[in-house]
Amino acid sequence: MIAKLLATLKKVWAVLRKPSVHYSLGFLTLGGFIAGVIFWGGFNTALSVSNTEAFCISCHEMENNVYQELQSTIHFTNRSGVRATCPDCHVPHNWTDKIARKMQASKEVWGKLFGTINTREKFEAKRLELAEHEWARLKANDSLECRNCHNFDYMDFTRQSQRAANMHSTSLASGEKTCIDCHKGIAHQLPDMKGVEGW
Repeated sequence: MIAKLLATLKKVWAVLRKPSVHYSLGFLTLGGFIAGVIFWGGFNTALSVSNTEAFCISCHEMENNVYQELQSTIHFTNRSGVRATCPDCHVPHNWTDKIARKMQASKEVWGKLFGTINTREKFEAKRLELAEHEWARLKANDSLECRNCHNFDYMDFTRQSQRAANMHSTSLASGEKTCIDCHKGIAHQLPDMKGVEGW
């Protein structure tokens, strides 16, 4: 039994040492592993850099529009010092959801390249469309990004207004509604809502 195992190991070692054309299979495997580690490190570094507020507001479309609006909200400055940044609200924390969102957001690069919202006037003209896309995304994922910070299980209804406590304990608890249904415009100005259902 041990002799068979040793013979098998010798065959495997012979294959690994056997040159392809110029390099052995073992060298190519080790090289592939090292290249994979370097690629993965670079990928995660790029993912981390693109998931910062500094990256988000590095283009003037965001810095001059929605970032300015965020600064006057409770998500930017508050008594507790807990501050939400762009990725906190627009990028899920779970890795697979984050990758899916990053792939979806790659379409936004085209908007940047073609100047879709590069002026305040263009941005305002598309504000409702952009907001509706974001509201639909949050509705579809049950306001996942909101729930990263606001955990329904730990809400103290006694410290909320009567109206908020009623809504949270009924519609939200039953799953009939999600955070974005009632909290549109929580961090940015609402677009012109004329003609929008429910407004």
